[in-house]
Amino acid sequence: MAVTATTPATRPSEVTPRTGAAAVTAALFLLLGALAVVDITQGTAAVGAGEVWKALTGRADPADSSVVIASRLPRMTAGLLVGAMLGMAGAALQAVSRNVLASPDTLAVNAGSYLALGLVAVTGASLPLLASSGVALVGSLAAAAVVLGLSGLGTGTVRLVLAGTALMLGLNAVTEGLLLLFPEETHGLYQWNQGSIGQNGFDGVLQMAPIGLAGLLGLLLVARRVDALALGDEAARGIGVPVRATRITAVVLASLLSAAAVTLSGPIGFVGLCAPALMRSLARRFRAFARSRASLPVTGLIGAALVLGSDVLLRSLVPGDLAVAVPTGVVTSLVGAVFLIVMAVRLKDTAASAAPDRLRIRSRTVFVTVTAVLAVALVGVTIAAVLLGDAKLLLGDVVNWAQGRAGQTVSFVLDTRVPRVLAALLAGAALALSGTLIQAVTRNPLAEPAVLGVSGGAALGAVLLVTTVPLADSWGLAGAAFAGAAVSSVIVFGLAARGGFQQNRLVLVGIGVATAATALISLLIVLTDPFNAVKALTWLSGSTYGRTLPDVAPLAAVLVLGLVVAVLRRAELDLVSLDEDTPRLLGLDLTRGRLGFLVVSVLLSATAVAAAGTIGFVGLVAPHAARALVGRQHVRVVPVAVLLGAGLVCTADLLGRTVIAPAQLGAGMVTAVIGTPYFLYLLVRSRRQP
Repeated sequence: MAVTATTPATRPSEVTPRTGAAAVTAALFLLLGALAVVDITQGTAAVGAGEVWKALTGRADPADSSVVIASRLPRMTAGLLVGAMLGMAGAALQAVSRNVLASPDTLAVNAGSYLALGLVAVTGASLPLLASSGVALVGSLAAAAVVLGLSGLGTGTVRLVLAGTALMLGLNAVTEGLLLLFPEETHGLYQWNQGSIGQNGFDGVLQMAPIGLAGLLGLLLVARRVDALALGDEAARGIGVPVRATRITAVVLASLLSAAAVTLSGPIGFVGLCAPALMRSLARRFRAFARSRASLPVTGLIGAALVLGSDVLLRSLVPGDLAVAVPTGVVTSLVGAVFLIVMAVRLKDTAASAAPDRLRIRSRTVFVTVTAVLAVALVGVTIAAVLLGDAKLLLGDVVNWAQGRAGQTVSFVLDTRVPRVLAALLAGAALALSGTLIQAVTRNPLAEPAVLGVSGGAALGAVLLVTTVPLADSWGLAGAAFAGAAVSSVIVFGLAARGGFQQNRLVLVGIGVATAATALISLLIVLTDPFNAVKALTWLSGSTYGRTLPDVAPLAAVLVLGLVVAVLRRAELDLVSLDEDTPRLLGLDLTRGRLGFLVVSVLLSATAVAAAGTIGFVGLVAPHAARALVGRQHVRVVPVAVLLGAGLVCTADLLGRTVIAPAQLGAGMVTAVIGTPYFLYLLVRSRRQP
């Protein structure tokens, strides 16, 4: 009797979780079935549900059958396969790194694949799909190895995202440079990079499906070892788990899944971040999902639902002829950006915000010497920028032009070149000053306008004006950029202010806002007139091409204002950058002071973006280098940072238009290539600190 009495009592605790997990899995299958049915009825052709059914049963017209069999079914199947592979890849990466923000996006896996395929495309080689997947795998593994090596495993949630974001910007800059240098060889690669599940037949799906199945089976085989890693490295070793080999195996399998997905559809952003997070929510309710063997396949189902649901949503909201042009990756990136912001706000932040060079003191002689050397170097760079280009000039030509006695050819060259040089100089100085103010106010050595989403918001506002009002003047463009930067900064700084601008929350929210702005910009470019799209893309690369003196007038005015504020309130700026208590003890209104400096920094960043496009890392590199050279007093940091920023952007613009003349690279691409290694170096240096 005792046995029969206890048996019913023990069954609910054992069976109910399994029953609930089975019900959730069945519900996911039903959801995927419903999404699949809706997806194959959507498209540009007038082929509705009835025609689809006739095509599937062999009773439709040949034209309708061709649409369904060759286009819609492959698209639907690709969405399921890509979503499943990305979801499982993200789950594996998060498990082995013990980092809830690990994914193919944050580990720069997609950017590594993009660069690897771009390098192959430059050679003119035409590879079959399987070989392309192998190339993408090599690139993704290399990128993941760099990011994981820099960020560490199991520590530093924000460090992983920072390393991945910085490496992604650098790799994408190199790839975009290849697109400009070899437009014929890399034709179609940019469109592919936006991420679309559209297919032409089942060939690609049939070739990538075995890779996805192999990746899933491999992860299931090492699932128990991966689960053991959650106990900690020492505990896992104590029960006989080879920690290093398990991590390497899981990362390789996750990269294989991601490379296959990227090869089939291009980068579909943030599915690998969102699907595992949703799975964790289910695992807290249903303990049957706590083990990887049960959760991995279900995470794949969630990823498939995210991709297919995004495609259905896109085609429901956007007319059919436009929905074909809008990549599915834009929708998933928007969803992922919101998801990242929400996770950042809920994140427990323990990072210190003190700058590593707080106590560094330099003598006045060092400051004067450094400033003089930088000023001379800036004059030299400026002269070189004016004289060099597709047409080389002499100083005498410049003197004659200034006096109005130059010939027609020289006048034409200098009339177009001088405004470009001024735009580069002023934009670099403004971005450097903006970064200096932001780093002081937030006391965050990794803060800068591009990383925090301020530049992305400014770019979104400017692109919105460019694509809707092509004839807008420079002051209108500056106003639109400032409006976009103001909105993004209110979101970023408003959410990050909860808890005192803590480093993790501030940077993660900024990256989320920047991602959302990039996705919206891609959407605007795709939907606008091709002429406006080319104009917007050229401007987004950080190019000063086509700038005139009226275009740089707003930037000059704002830069003067920013310098006046920074100089007059230099003592207040020093106090704000110290800590929370000292300014209040001295009677300073900390909130009001912060707000004033942030408004000036946003204004500087917005007008710089309006004048020269999006140029990243200047606001990070220049203030850091300035503090390293002359100490942390802002009366010294500001002029040195401004000189460094102006020289950096002017040099980048000069290299971009002379090294490969008559072709040109945007200054933003060059600064990304320069700034990425410096950014990664700062991460490595901060990791070594206690």
